[in-house]
Amino acid sequence: MTITLNGKKGHVAANTSILSLLEKRDIRPGSVVVEVNLNIIPRDAYGLRMVAEGDTVEILRFVGGG
Repeated sequence: MTITLNGKKGHVAANTSILSLLEKRDIRPGSVVVEVNLNIIPRDAYGLRMVAEGDTVEILRFVGGG
C-alpha cells in the first residue's frame, strides 16, 4: 500500500505497524515521535497502530544543541 513518509511517497506491506516501520529503518522508538495524519501516536501504541493506505506519517527526531 502507498503512504507518505516524511514527505515522500513509498510502499509498505499491509498490516505494517508503526513499530515495524521504525524497526525496518533502524530507528529506536524511544528516540522519536511519530505523527500519523497530524495525530501524535503514543509510544505505547506503536506496536498496535497499523498504517493504512494513504496515511501521512512523519517521524520526528529531537536533536539537542546549544
